[in-house]
Amino acid sequence: MRLISLLTFLLFTVPAWASEKIADQYPDSALYSKPVEVIPNVWTSTGATGPPTYENTGHNNNLNFIVTGEGVVVINAGAAYILAKALHDEIKEITDQPVVLVINENGQGHAMLGNSYWADLGVPILAHIDAYREMEENADFTLQRSRQYNKEKAEGTRVVLPSETFEDVKIIELGDFRIEVLYLGPAHSPGDVQVWLPEQKLVFSGDMAFHERLLPIFEDTIVLDWIETWENEFEKLGAVYVVPGHGHPTNMDQVRRYTRDYLVYLREKIGEHIDNGGDLSGAYYVDQSPYEHLDTFKELATRNAGRVFEQMEWE
Repeated sequence: MRLISLLTFLLFTVPAWASEKIADQYPDSALYSKPVEVIPNVWTSTGATGPPTYENTGHNNNLNFIVTGEGVVVINAGAAYILAKALHDEIKEITDQPVVLVINENGQGHAMLGNSYWADLGVPILAHIDAYREMEENADFTLQRSRQYNKEKAEGTRVVLPSETFEDVKIIELGDFRIEVLYLGPAHSPGDVQVWLPEQKLVFSGDMAFHERLLPIFEDTIVLDWIETWENEFEKLGAVYVVPGHGHPTNMDQVRRYTRDYLVYLREKIGEHIDNGGDLSGAYYVDQSPYEHLDTFKELATRNAGRVFEQMEWE
């Protein structure tokens, strides 16, 4: 018992840092890392914390699954057919229960391009209606980009839209689990959902929460809305365990520090810049040094600052 308690403490109070410099942590598989059991019957395969590449096969997000006792629920289809198949191969090593549902946490490629594998097996695929619309509009372009970096590894990957959508909440009672698929409000990208296990106090946060890599702010990301959704809805779940969209399983203190607090910090810095008469060109260089140790900082920090400036300029 003491050993289990120690492992739990290390996993959820001490950050298990990933590194974008590691090209592949599981050479025997297309997956970036071998799935690990976070809590009993809840598994995750942590993706690379850097951009999608040929070396990581586009696996730069977390691919998760729940072994319910009456079937397996998969969260995220992955960025390619080959990744979905590799995850399924791992599932079959763990259980003989069939995969009965796949949930796309949003409309981005790493969440849904692997739908083609699961659809070929006849597995239902669930997403929020806004994510579905995002896929309708952009999935073909996303697929073309994935083919550019994945080359022959993109074989078999095609656009398959979810077979089922929802708007606010989808409740799944299956085996030993109550699974609540939630849309809590606008956050990182259209149709971002969280998968909440209320009895286990575990949330698959999707791209609501980041902690090992700098979060990206997209053109359609409204930062103030993201903060409000966090404070008014996400925080109130009271999660003990957080499996983020990117990075190792952790806790609320860690993801709050590197998501909500970062967004508030960046708005404060941009606000000071605007109050001092600063323009867009200067906004790119506001101080973000407290977060420069995070992966993808060099790729995203200046872009994030510029987009926050554009949102705040006329507030």
